[in-house]
Amino acid sequence: MIDIRNLTKRYASVTAVNDLSLHIPKGEIFGFIGPNGAGKTTTIKMIGGILVPTQGEIRICDISMKENPEAAKIKIGFIPDRPYLYEKLTGIEFLKFMADLYRVNSNSFTKKAQQNLAMFSLSDWSHELIESYSHGMKQRLIMAAALLHDPEVIIVDEPMVGLDPLGIKLVKDLFQRLSKQGKTIFVSTHTLQIAEDMCHRVGIIDKGRLIVSGSPQELKQDLPSDTANLEEVFIHLTRNDVNGDKSSSHEPHPHLT
Repeated sequence: MIDIRNLTKRYASVTAVNDLSLHIPKGEIFGFIGPNGAGKTTTIKMIGGILVPTQGEIRICDISMKENPEAAKIKIGFIPDRPYLYEKLTGIEFLKFMADLYRVNSNSFTKKAQQNLAMFSLSDWSHELIESYSHGMKQRLIMAAALLHDPEVIIVDEPMVGLDPLGIKLVKDLFQRLSKQGKTIFVSTHTLQIAEDMCHRVGIIDKGRLIVSGSPQELKQDLPSDTANLEEVFIHLTRNDVNGDKSSSHEPHPHLT
């Protein structure tokens, strides 16, 4: 569902993403983690068609993002880390605006919008101006909007930011349910416990390069402790950066897929 081949993004002398290749099949939740500045958000913006790669190829549901970006983007539900919204619109007006962008059938819009607002506990706020929403409510509204057109691929940057524990559980349960329905989910997060609990596979990016990917269980295999968690794997694999060594380069890990 998501195919990334030799993806690279350069800004002048800085290489933000360096020769990234990934295949994420239908129904998989893929977690993407890395230190600050590692290239996570740049990668997500390229997959979502917001940034143009310096080189490499992105295919969404076997559609080339370069050759047919409109068709590729219609397959995607994009959820950014910061909810940029038109705050003078009400919640339902914003959903209608997004539905029109994604060509949601007007006859089915009302039912879909009501379902999504209810799913994210926003029904009582649907006719209130977005400027009156809390950050967590805005984040939930963005998610409700991103799912209106029933996308096959969902791309999420830090989905849990600003959500309370109930909101976090709602989103985790939702992603797992969507995965069982065959949706492919690419999620970047700093919350390693959530990645470990929710994702079928996890990739760790550092200095623009994918240094490892595999199931959370596979990534723990090289650590001596039987009780190691994903946080310990992350620290172990990125320890050069943690220790302030910016000169080292990473070789691909044996579990890289």
